[in-house]
Amino acid sequence: MPIVAQSTETTDWVSRFADEVIEESERRAPGKPVVVASGLSPSGPIHLGNLREVMTPHLVADEIRRRGHEVRHLISWDDYDRYRKVPGGVEGTDASWAEHIGKPLTSVPAPAGSPYPNWAEHFKAAMIDSLAELGVEFDGISQTAQYTSGVYREQILHAMKHRGDIDAILEQYRTKKAPAKKQQQKAVDAAELEAEEGSGAAEEDDGSSGSAGYFPYKPFCGACGKDLTTVTAYDDDTTELTYVCTEDGFTETVLLSEFNRGKLVWKVDWPMRWAYEGVIFEPSGVDHSSPGSSFQVGGQIVGIFGGERPIGPMYAFVGISGMAKMSSSKGGVPTPADALQIMEPQLLRWLYARRRPNQSFKIAFDQEIQRLYDEWDKLDAKVADGSALPADVAAHSRAVRTAAGELPRTPRPLPYRTLASVADITAGAEDQTLRILGELDPANPLSTLDEVRPRLDKAEAWINTHVPADQRTVVRDEPDIDLLKSLDEPARQSLRLLIDGLADHWSLDGLSHLVYGVPKVQAGFSADATAKELPPEIKTAQRTFFALLYHLLVSRDTGPRLPTLLLAVGQERVRSLLGE
Repeated sequence: MPIVAQSTETTDWVSRFADEVIEESERRAPGKPVVVASGLSPSGPIHLGNLREVMTPHLVADEIRRRGHEVRHLISWDDYDRYRKVPGGVEGTDASWAEHIGKPLTSVPAPAGSPYPNWAEHFKAAMIDSLAELGVEFDGISQTAQYTSGVYREQILHAMKHRGDIDAILEQYRTKKAPAKKQQQKAVDAAELEAEEGSGAAEEDDGSSGSAGYFPYKPFCGACGKDLTTVTAYDDDTTELTYVCTEDGFTETVLLSEFNRGKLVWKVDWPMRWAYEGVIFEPSGVDHSSPGSSFQVGGQIVGIFGGERPIGPMYAFVGISGMAKMSSSKGGVPTPADALQIMEPQLLRWLYARRRPNQSFKIAFDQEIQRLYDEWDKLDAKVADGSALPADVAAHSRAVRTAAGELPRTPRPLPYRTLASVADITAGAEDQTLRILGELDPANPLSTLDEVRPRLDKAEAWINTHVPADQRTVVRDEPDIDLLKSLDEPARQSLRLLIDGLADHWSLDGLSHLVYGVPKVQAGFSADATAKELPPEIKTAQRTFFALLYHLLVSRDTGPRLPTLLLAVGQERVRSLLGE
């Protein structure tokens, strides 16, 4: 029996599920590893909504490991699913790929230029790399390998023998054909759902129903390789099966006890695997959790295979902010690899850990990512000084480490918005970047950019891929003479106060104090006066002053935070552009 170590994280949803899963595993399979599962269909780019299918059981499995239990997190790659449609925006594909619709994903060529042998392996590869970066430990299972090697032969024969029982269960959920208008709306709803979640099992085929009766098994045609087949005869004693392909008329008679070119239909396949693998915990998306959907129906069908339905929380959608700004070549919605290009693994893990599975949330690809990083850094500081709430400490712990150890992190995590501003202004020039970042804190200067990596690289990638060109910062080459000549005396005085204070305030904190202090001093207050001590019009004066500086430095109303911008431009150039 495993040695159970008391977890320190007892206040969040992960711990509560871990308690339930451990108890259920000891009831069902005492002394055996706890089994949690995820399923992913590599029918196209595996996106951030699909990642919740993995992160939810991963976090629970990791908590169970922290307590000293042995856990297996299975990821079933549904690569023996049918190729349903050509996804939009995938480079190296065109309308000709439609000829492969109906074939297993592993029988479809990879997009042009791919180094991988087939469609499924091409899209699995990016996800596997992302999961490694996120610290997700799992056992991958190829359903193509399982079916074509005959691993599930006994389960298939059992399902065929009990096809009447399966059909009776499915019949409880089958509905009469809806009116045309209702059917049309249902199709629209399904399309929208598929667009959001991209589930490979969205198209749930009950099985082969023809004149010979119901069969929960679909052969892939021996001629065209597609699943557009109908079983026309089956003998339970000999396992002789005959099918016909509705695509090309090809017919074949085989012994199912020796035949490995086909699979159980989804609503039977999934519960069969629960029983075969002994799955205790597997979440499901909204599309699989409604009455009559595969998770609910599977809960009854799994008993035919001698198993029980796993504990299965429904997980809500993951939204995206800033999608419209993404490159059109990407197509669809962003993937974990897209997110990890612009954010550290800890931040992405935290977004999934801090919300219960049934709570939706958004992942930011727009300016909101800077606020998220600010929030994360504040939490990091609170955890360090012991002031964070217990649930926040738990989410933070799950973000920065797994049972195997701490994830690699940026040695000196400077504010993301500062790094993004510097990357924007310098266009990635490393010498300039090091100069600016080295001046942020003169008492503890940065000696090498490696101290701020990988966060610096993530911020630079965000600037280059998700900030539109018209929002990029371009520092003026020459002073705006016309604007400088048009200024009244108070505006000129504000610029003189700033210029005179540059040398003594040349650090991030110092310049922050200076630019906020100039309007205070002009109004007769101390530069150290707090907001409570100042009249409301001071805020208006500050905004006016800031706008003037932005116009003189970058010819816009707004831009990066002024202290960072001033450091980036450099003292000599600032003095020149401000009219000294």
